[in-house]
Amino acid sequence: MIVDERSYRLVPGKLKEWQALYEKEGLPVQSKILGNLLGFFVTEVGTLNTIVHWWGYENFAERERRRAQMNADPAWQAYLAKATPYLQEMENRILTPLSFSPLK
Repeated sequence: MIVDERSYRLVPGKLKEWQALYEKEGLPVQSKILGNLLGFFVTEVGTLNTIVHWWGYENFAERERRRAQMNADPAWQAYLAKATPYLQEMENRILTPLSFSPLK
């Protein structure tokens, strides 16, 4: 298993607007195509206005296939056009579990 950790710093004061848009338009597409949502978080301490989400995949090839499918989806492209103005910074990391990790 690999975990795709994605973090986005939002424009201050726009979390609730972005969240409503994502729940209505972004999450349904991602859930249908990407599948394995492991967690979705917002920061309370540290760099504020940051959301972090984790998606699990069997391997890197599965991740690439699913993300390509999502990026080709017209509903996802429509969502991105609306969501991009809320984003200030994006970061992506691929995590692999150690032998003792509860997530494998």
